Order: sequence, then C-alpha cells, then structure tokens
Amino acid sequence: MGILDKIDVREEERETIVTTVVKSITLEKFLQLPETEPASEYIDGEVYQKPMLQGEHSRFQGKLVTTINEVAEPQKIALALPELRCTFSGATIVPDVTVFLRQRIPRIESGRIANRFESHPDWAIEILSPNQSQTKVLRNLLHCSKNGTELGWLILPEEDSILTVHSNQRIQLLAGIDPLPILSNIHLSLTVEQVFRWLNI
Repeated sequence: MGILDKIDVREEERETIVTTVVKSITLEKFLQLPETEPASEYIDGEVYQKPMLQGEHSRFQGKLVTTINEVAEPQKIALALPELRCTFSGATIVPDVTVFLRQRIPRIESGRIANRFESHPDWAIEILSPNQSQTKVLRNLLHCSKNGTELGWLILPEEDSILTVHSNQRIQLLAGIDPLPILSNIHLSLTVEQVFRWLNI
C-alpha cells in the first residue's frame, strides 16, 4: 500500500502532498514505511515521489541496463541495475539506473546479491521525465558525487542532451557527437547522439 493510497488527489498533486505529509520524518522512520509505486526518495529531510515511467524513459532505462551489462557483466567488472534503492549518507534514493563495481556489490553468505544496498553507486543515471524538477534530480546526483560516486548522468530528453556529474562536482552539458564519460574500466564508447538514437524504433 502506498503512502497516498487513502488520500483522494489528482496525480499532479501527489508530489506536493507526499512532501507535506512526511516533511519532518527521519530517514529511519521513512525506511519503515511501505514502498510506494512509483518509488519515493528521501533527501535533505524531505520525501519526493518519482513520476510514473513513460515511453521515452522506459526505453532509455532498458537500453542503458542492457548495453552496460553486455560489456561489464561478462568481464566481471560491474553490474547495472534499474530502479535500485541506495541508502547512504543520510539519504535514500532510487536512480533510474545504478552501476556498481563488482567488488562493491553487497552479498549474503551464500554469495547471492543482497537486497539492501547501503552505499553509494559507482555510476548513477537519471532520466528527466516531463514536468519533473531538474533541480531535484540533479541534487540527487550531486549527493552521490559528494559521497563517493565516480560518475553521474542526467539525460534531458526534451533538449537531446546529457548533463554529466563528475566526482569533483564538475558538471558538463554534452550534446550531439560529444563522447560520453563512462565508469572506469568499462570499455564502452557512446556519444549523446547514439544514446538518443535508441528512441527511433
């Protein structure tokens, strides 16, 4: 059951009400709440619910996970996962795609992947949805960067461009044939143009 299941509101009001309802909640209490659909995130003492996935967003997400894993997983370098909750440094966020280096993936005693990831991703990718706040999404990536994440991407579909966030908090806006930075040791070559070409079915 989601946090707003018993509140009768229009979809466009949900984010505002989620923030108001749990504005003063602690991270510990937030993590005890039932998961929402779409997922909710907690950062800087406030809660935000992610928007429902739409066509472009889903296509980018699926292609990114597949493309990265085709290169990184067989070589046992890293693993890309969609919609993974990462809890670290006083926040819990759910990037659209997270990439963890193999040695940093939490495991249980049997060797299987753990359910809880209580650390920063090595590479975090966000895809901006229509009417979603670019500032809020960028804040998530900057939080990652500040706390150990090597690389962040923010894909901007309406602008055909990608913001990249580096470990020193440096931000670049890339477009067209600009080559995209890739997580260390993953031998993958992509341009912004190639990524946006995925939308052409």
